[in-house]
Amino acid sequence: MILLKTSEEIEIMREAGRISALALQVAGAAIKPGISTKELDTIARETIISHGAEPGFLGENGFPATACISVNEEIIHTIPSDKKNLKTGDIVSIDVGARYKGFNGDNTCTFACGEISSDAQKLLDVTKKSLDLAIKSVQIGSKIGDISFTVQNYVETMGFFIIKKFVGHGIGRSIHEDPKVPNFGKPGTGEVIQEGLVIAIEPMVNQGTENIIISNDGWRVVTADGRLSAHFEHTVAATKDGPVILTSC
Repeated sequence: MILLKTSEEIEIMREAGRISALALQVAGAAIKPGISTKELDTIARETIISHGAEPGFLGENGFPATACISVNEEIIHTIPSDKKNLKTGDIVSIDVGARYKGFNGDNTCTFACGEISSDAQKLLDVTKKSLDLAIKSVQIGSKIGDISFTVQNYVETMGFFIIKKFVGHGIGRSIHEDPKVPNFGKPGTGEVIQEGLVIAIEPMVNQGTENIIISNDGWRVVTADGRLSAHFEHTVAATKDGPVILTSC
């Protein structure tokens, strides 16, 4: 069931989103060669707590950290580790959320660690632009499939691959609510976008294949061919004045 949000609830979610975005920005700014993904997770957690919120992911379905921090061929859900240190040329996806007054924010950005290859930079640019285009599709009276098609069409036109196993989602008091928001699909299909709908749109884009492998820990997801993957996400509200981004990075 889709739970539409009131204007008052959206204002609370705006604060949850602001704190989520701040945690993402602070952790992203700390990326450098040699730092561990566990250290980045600690930075994100301390930022969230210091702003009067709670880590939204911690304990969700048993997840043991504040952020999912995925590097290079890792797509999503990688548990931060003090044994994983970044190196120059890595791309680093930080997915983090905050819970504030019972409501959640959720956002992701893929960052460069030092100088990265031109191919890696193109992947980041295409994935980010696909999200920007998708957000413009969040118009009252349109359909979820319009968002999905926008992402898929742009990404595939640019020669990259959409992950179909994992999708975006509604968000509110729960991190994951209805509706599902795939990054692939046909325009004019799916649920109607109504005022008060709040969704997390999150393109996950691979260099070489849409195929994935889920690791033995049940969390870490990697590309089947070992090539790079990028991930960007915003929490977005549908309003009568158009889409409103509740997070930023």
